[in-house]
Order: sequence, then structure tokens, then C-alpha cells
Amino acid sequence: MPHPLILSRFISSFLLSLFLLSAFLQTVVGKVKISDFAMDPCPFLRILVGNLALKSPSLLPSKSEFSLVHPSSSPFFCKIKLGSFPSQFATVPLIPPEAHTPDDVVSFTLTRKDIEKLGEKGIFSSKEPRLQILVYTGRRGSSCGFSAGKLLGRVTVGLDLKGAAAGRACVFHNGWVSVGGESTQLHLSVRAEPDPRFVFRFGGEPECSPQVFQIQGNLPQPVFTCKFSFRNSGDRCLRSRSSLSETSTSRSWFSSKDDDSKERKGWSITIHDLSGCPVAAASMTTPFVPSPGSGRVKRSNPGAWLILRPGEGTWKPWGKLEAWREPDGLGHRFELLPDATGRGAVTLASSSLSTKKGGKFTIDSRGFVMSSTVGGEGRCSTPEVEVGVKHVTCTEDAAAFVALAAAMDLSMDACKLFSQKLRKELRRQRSEEFVV
Repeated sequence: MPHPLILSRFISSFLLSLFLLSAFLQTVVGKVKISDFAMDPCPFLRILVGNLALKSPSLLPSKSEFSLVHPSSSPFFCKIKLGSFPSQFATVPLIPPEAHTPDDVVSFTLTRKDIEKLGEKGIFSSKEPRLQILVYTGRRGSSCGFSAGKLLGRVTVGLDLKGAAAGRACVFHNGWVSVGGESTQLHLSVRAEPDPRFVFRFGGEPECSPQVFQIQGNLPQPVFTCKFSFRNSGDRCLRSRSSLSETSTSRSWFSSKDDDSKERKGWSITIHDLSGCPVAAASMTTPFVPSPGSGRVKRSNPGAWLILRPGEGTWKPWGKLEAWREPDGLGHRFELLPDATGRGAVTLASSSLSTKKGGKFTIDSRGFVMSSTVGGEGRCSTPEVEVGVKHVTCTEDAAAFVALAAAMDLSMDACKLFSQKLRKELRRQRSEEFVV
């Protein structure tokens, strides 16, 4: 039987080992939680203006005429202004007094800095921010620098943002208000809703394989790495996670005589977590090729990306992004694929961005989903991605949106006129063997 002193020392040593192991595991678990976005999201606030309608006995046509007027062809529109934000426009339908108001919504998105700026007291302004709604009759447009519509009246709604900034939904106005005379009334609702978002920022251009940081206040924390690569033309698009992870470590693929001036194909970007595990990918599945005689990718034959997520040991298609070149813009369409919804493909975004200035790619489907900045042609682009908190439950959720943002940004280059040369990172490197 061991000596009591020796036994005591053995037990003490064993307990100390357990303590150190426990501390180590807690540290690891803590890190996993951070990488799984246990960090607090950034506070955002949405100011929503909706239920717009106009009624006036003097403006209302007869019942027979009114039945022929569709709300979208209403001869009234409004201009909505809030501080230094870009003005927004909305059609205002003319309705009978007994009709229900429509629920079309215009929104402004505010960060904490925006809220603070709106609340600043100036020499010529009150401290309480105000929303202005200017109602016009006529068609929206301009002539010789002046608005083509005739101003019917204006409404001002005060916004007390204290409660909303504290995370509470607030209603500032909901009902009818006189505009342009007592007989003419405008119906509107103005409310604020908290809209917290995770914010990610690329540490460089996607084709340069940068880190991706999560932003909380002024604190950037690395959460992902990107790896840009070229797929071999003979590769299957969908491969196992391990296979794609291995191929993405290659700087370039063997290429016989691929000519980037004739087509742009095989681009791929893989998103890894900090442990090096691939958690999302974007793969160019339809080459970007110029239409005959045009030198540009047209809408009739767009290039396409598949956005992939891991599942059951392989990659599963989650979304499809199509892009093409318009005369002055980058046209795009994003669909959520059947495997992700359990039903047919759902188009979540379809719009265009300026090729000169760039812009913001946005998915706003029954509420904000995500947005990402896209740089214009010839500009250094480090996308910033915002994702609504309710759409992120795990690392893979966030990574899929990051991959989509990278594909959208790279589409600006893929749709560049074929008479212009791509930067070297986007040109296939010729080699005589695989680079592993």
C-alpha cells in the first residue's frame, strides 16, 4: 500500500491537472463562442415610413373614373427627407375615404453615429430630429433643373430617438394629417425598429486572399480568411469539403492556353474559419463571356456563381448569383436555391450598381437580410458586409453571406469590358504543373 504522503501528493497533482485541463477547455470554448459570433452585434435602427395614402373630395375622381386608376399610376408622389441622408421617393395613391391604406414602406437605416449626429444641436436646428414629407402632384422628374411636380403640401414629424436607441420599437405617428388645405389629408405611419447587425470587413481585395474582420464599435477582430484560386476547367464544380479545401491551397492551376480576353472562368473563393476549416465558398460555374460583337457580358447570357455551404461531408448549393454588364452599370440577380428553402428558387435581389462609383448590394426581403459594398471599376475595393442578426445562428451562416459579398465584388471585374485588361491577381498563371 502506498505511503499516505505519497498518495496525498499524487491526489494533489491529479487534482491540479484536472484544474488546468478545465481552465484550458474553458478558454477553448470561450474562443469557439467568439468565433461563432457570441460577440454583441452593432446597433442599427430603421426608420420606417409606410401606409402612405391621400384623400381629398376636390381631388378624387368619380367612382367610374376611380375604378380605372391603378395605385401605381397615381398622379401623386412624395419626397421623404431625413437629415443629410439621401432623399427617398414613394408613390402616394389617391383613395376613397372608406378604403384601407396600403402598407408600402420606405426606410432609413441609422447607425449609432447617425443617431448621435441627428441629435446634435445646431445654431439653426432643433435638437430633436425631424422627418419631412413633401407631397407633389404630377409626374416625378425634373425639367431644366427644377422638379416637374407641383408641391401640394408638406408634413413634419418629430423623432424622439431616445427610446429607439435604447433598443425599443417606437411609433412616432400613425394616422391622417392635413396637407395643402383642410380638405386634403395624408395618411402615413412613421416608426422606428431596432435592427442589430453583424458587420464584417475584408482586410483587402477578395482576389488578394485577405482576412475578414468582425467589427464591433472600433474593435476589429479576425474571424475568417479568404482564399482566391482558379479551378481547373476539367474540375467538377461541387466537390467534397476536404477536396475543395486542398485545391484552394493551390496558387494556380495548370492551364493549356486559356485566354482571359475571350472568357473569364474558374474563379473560386473559399472562406475558412480561424482553425483553417472551410465554412463557405463561391464558385464561378457559368463563364463570363462577351456577346458577339459587343465586348461585354449581356443580360441574355450572364455569368453565374454558386454560393456553397458545407453539409454532410460535401458542399451544398445555397444560392446562385448572376451578373452582367449594362451600359452604365453592373446588373445582378440573386436566388436562394431549392435545397435551402424546400421549395422553388426564390429571387431575393435583382438590381444594378454603377460601374463607375460602385454601390451597395442589398437583400431586403420582408426586412433587412444583408448588404455589402461594391467598389467601382479601377477602385480599391474592400467590401464591408452587414448581416441581420436573425439570419446568423452559426459560423456557416455568416460565412455564406461573406462568400456572396466576395462573389458580388469580383463580378465587377468579371463583367469588365473585354477590351480592358484584368489585374494580375485575376489572370490565370500559366504553369507546366499543378502548384500545390
